[in-house]
Amino acid sequence: MTGLGEHFKIDKNCLNSDASMIFKGKYYRITVLSERLIRFEYSLNGIFYNGLTEIVHNRNFPKPKVEVMQDEKYLTINTKYFSLKYAKEKPFKGPAYAPDANLKVKLLNTDKIWYYGHPEARNFKGSAFSIEEFGGETPLSKSLYSTDGFATLDDANSLFIDLDGYIVPNNVKRTDFYLFAYRRDFGLCLRDYFTLTGYPPLLPRYALGIWWYKDQIYNFEDTKKLVQAFNKHEIPISVLLLGEFWHRKDKSNYNLFKTGYDFNLDLFPSPQEFTKYMHERGIRVGVNLDGAEGITSNVNAYMQMCSDLNLPTNNVIPFKVLDKPFIDSYFHNLINPLYNLGVDFFWLDNKDEITTRVLSYYHFNDYKQFPDKRGMIFSRNGGKASHKYPVHYSGPTKVGWDTLKFLPNFNSTASNIGLSWWSHDIGGFKGGIEDNELYLRYAEFACFSPIFRFSCERGNFYKREPWRWDMKTYTIVKDYCKLRHKLIPYIYTENYNYHKTCLPLVEPLYYYDPELYDEPDYRNEYYFGSEFLVAPITKPKDRIMNRSVEKLFLPKGVWYDFKTGKKFIGGKRYVTFYKDEDYPVFVKEGSIIPLLKLDENINNTNSPKKMEIDIFPGKSNLYKMYEDDGISSLYEEGYYIITAIDFNYTKDNYTLTIKPVEGKTGIIPEKRDYNIRFKNTRIPDRVVIEINGERIKNYEALQDENDFIILVKDVPTSGSLLINCVGYNIDIEAMRIINEEIFEIISDLKIETLLKEKIGAIMFSEMPINKKRIAIRKLKTTGLDPLFIKMFIKLLEYIEEI
Repeated sequence: MTGLGEHFKIDKNCLNSDASMIFKGKYYRITVLSERLIRFEYSLNGIFYNGLTEIVHNRNFPKPKVEVMQDEKYLTINTKYFSLKYAKEKPFKGPAYAPDANLKVKLLNTDKIWYYGHPEARNFKGSAFSIEEFGGETPLSKSLYSTDGFATLDDANSLFIDLDGYIVPNNVKRTDFYLFAYRRDFGLCLRDYFTLTGYPPLLPRYALGIWWYKDQIYNFEDTKKLVQAFNKHEIPISVLLLGEFWHRKDKSNYNLFKTGYDFNLDLFPSPQEFTKYMHERGIRVGVNLDGAEGITSNVNAYMQMCSDLNLPTNNVIPFKVLDKPFIDSYFHNLINPLYNLGVDFFWLDNKDEITTRVLSYYHFNDYKQFPDKRGMIFSRNGGKASHKYPVHYSGPTKVGWDTLKFLPNFNSTASNIGLSWWSHDIGGFKGGIEDNELYLRYAEFACFSPIFRFSCERGNFYKREPWRWDMKTYTIVKDYCKLRHKLIPYIYTENYNYHKTCLPLVEPLYYYDPELYDEPDYRNEYYFGSEFLVAPITKPKDRIMNRSVEKLFLPKGVWYDFKTGKKFIGGKRYVTFYKDEDYPVFVKEGSIIPLLKLDENINNTNSPKKMEIDIFPGKSNLYKMYEDDGISSLYEEGYYIITAIDFNYTKDNYTLTIKPVEGKTGIIPEKRDYNIRFKNTRIPDRVVIEINGERIKNYEALQDENDFIILVKDVPTSGSLLINCVGYNIDIEAMRIINEEIFEIISDLKIETLLKEKIGAIMFSEMPINKKRIAIRKLKTTGLDPLFIKMFIKLLEYIEEI
């Protein structure tokens, strides 16, 4: 063994803050890292820690602008965000009354004052280790987001990281914490946080497709049949997760030996053939690791590890994640052989929070030794700056509407502490009732979630395979699975934006409309990247109406239903009605959505040769689509490409330009077929298309309901494509009209047709709502079932709210 390797070595330059920003006395040290971020240390022995910790990976910030005033007794530091006052050498002690505190920070241009020991009661909370025991409520950790405009991050008890990259115990009694004083600039707070702790990594492209996990005993032939079934039913699959049964077990009892590191050759006679088979079909393999039982003689490398660690060969080797020799031997003897067999990533299934954090650190950073692999793990949330180690596993959740209702807000709230990549059991993992409506609503939610992972425990009657349901459910879920796969170019770009600019993939509405935080009807709504707003359906539909009735809020501006193109005016509350196949997903006017076209290898997640780009009218917009090889770390050396999709909108005159603006050629296909869909647009009078400035006539144009589509083939991705559409009155308004929805509801009801005419005459009349109620009730004499009367009365109440 030779230690962790050079790829774990710490860059010493990241440890040093600007010397002029460090204010130090006998017992205290205060470091101003940015105009919004301060480090506070207090030590009775006058010794301060300069190394890295689990949380902090960088203190080398650009020098901020500050004003400093100090004498023998007091230190005052001002930036444009705060004014800090400290009585030198005094303990960081905060009384109940802030003006008397030894240490206090006033947020300028506000009435907010932070002092040591502040309760931070206005903190909006962050995330959790997992939610497997969810029963309606789950305690959440403190976050960075607060209506006070400040938050603290305690680093005093964090484990240390030495210069060789090992995590080591922290036995130093000290005070060491960070204050973020950002007022309302939470985006800049997150940027400071990521600069301090490490930026979110760029996920491999395959992670954004469909995952599959079922806790059953698969052999190689079973996995082949599974993949063939997905392909037969034209449903993409990108990741296959294997639970504990992939590794060697006690043949007499497969429930023994939760811990294992060698493929079970009875099930997978040739592990390399298995992983090769999956890779050839565009599927990546993750395997479950749970070290709770230690390393037993059942493991191939047991004798070698005993020798490495100077241990007797008749005992279990304890799983000591803070022991350097153990970690060296663990990776050398257990993990590296699995890489060599083609395993792509590991599911670190640990129930202990410290073990989770430590192993997440080691496993994720171990990928740096492979230039052709990008860091990727799957584990519970370790809780300390764990945005650095995605993807997060929320634990085996219960099947039920209560769980589904909890998930959207859980994902949004995680953004308050910088987390985006949560993965939940789509359909639910255990217990409950297999309900087709719940299943399809789960799948629709997953389509617009960070990670889409079908998952369930062992059992013959858990139906996570879409094709095991009735035809209607199967068709709807299949469509949303395919849509998710098509969205990969968009989600991958938002993945890059999160990595590069600190914008979380999922953001709650209250970031931009704070008053909505206390409104339960809208708490589950969230932004999904820069273009989408999602209002998830998390309760059963109205059985009589056969619709899900949803109350939603759309922020200021003009919005379009992503599927239908219906136009909504923002800054308003709406009551909407959704069939099983429909979902409340909206895009802003001018939105640009890049989508891939599914090819022969339906599982392919690479940069596509064929793309569809949806363009919504009403406003000019620029979307920069990011692409690289999707799997390696070469993007860090500039091997990526950013393509600008520039939509210039004026009424009846659209110009779309697509051209690369940054990066290197040769990263994506040399030529690409584009299917440009101008939403809510009539066929224009004149269309001009140019490739690299040269006008072409070899294209197709057609009308698809309210959309105008242009198909252009063989466009060089290193060049430019320009499309100009001009015509009279080519915008289709497509305003959402409530009467159209009511008409469809009445049409679908199982009521005599002549009776429907009477109902329609009432519902669409000009009479006031109260008189409509009376008229509907009178229809009881004509034979209208009381259940339908009650439904129409409720429908009138909804209309009255609009």
